[in-house]
Amino acid sequence: QVQLVESGGGLVQPGGSLRLSCAASGRTFSNYAIAWFRQAPGNEREFVGRISRFGGSTDYGDSVKGRFTISRDNAKNTASLQMNSLKPEDTAVYYCAARTSGGSAFTASEYSYWGQGTQVTVSS
Repeated sequence: QVQLVESGGGLVQPGGSLRLSCAASGRTFSNYAIAWFRQAPGNEREFVGRISRFGGSTDYGDSVKGRFTISRDNAKNTASLQMNSLKPEDTAVYYCAARTSGGSAFTASEYSYWGQGTQVTVSS
């Protein structure tokens, strides 16, 4: 199975940018579609975006569309989430997730492998 480790979280002012990374180990990275989810206190885990196994397709949640971009580098076994124009409501723990099944998937239950999460706080 694949192991995932997120990094890059922190405190950023509204309107700022942050780039999260997801480092994978254990299995061939290109076997997995990757998604990012986030969870704020008291809320359910929310779909942020996903990228296909070779990066040919991406999808984003409505709340981040146009501001966030997902990419991956299979040679380096990493995926990234570039977050621009950050808002206080983007504050959450961000998780990287992976699945081997084909097709698009937008719910947490469709992903089998998860990282430990990284905190993003948007505040002045």
